[in-house]
Amino acid sequence: QVQLVESGGGLVQAGGSLRLSCAASGRTFSNYAMGWFRQAPGKEREFVAVISGLGRMTYYADSVKGRFTISRDNAKNTGNLQMNSLKPEDTAAYYCAAGVWATTARDYAYWGQGTQVTVSS
Repeated sequence: QVQLVESGGGLVQAGGSLRLSCAASGRTFSNYAMGWFRQAPGKEREFVAVISGLGRMTYYADSVKGRFTISRDNAKNTGNLQMNSLKPEDTAAYYCAAGVWATTARDYAYWGQGTQVTVSS
């Protein structure tokens, strides 16, 4: 089992920045890819970014490429999502997940409880 807890969400104006964190505990964190997903009201959960277990590979959704940066520190069992140039359409609950390298939610075995990001125009 891997337990994940997100933090860092909040309210920010368009163009601003937020840094989300994901604290992991349980099994060896570096054994798992870490993904970030988001879900807006009435919409399906959407892939945002993924980083490999050792942090050597990253991949982003086109909608966030160039604005968001995913990272991890396995020594501290943490992952981060730096979000810059935020837009109102980035408003959603953001979830971190641990599992295999994938862009689909069903491939992730472990999920955090989510943190809300609201971007005002």
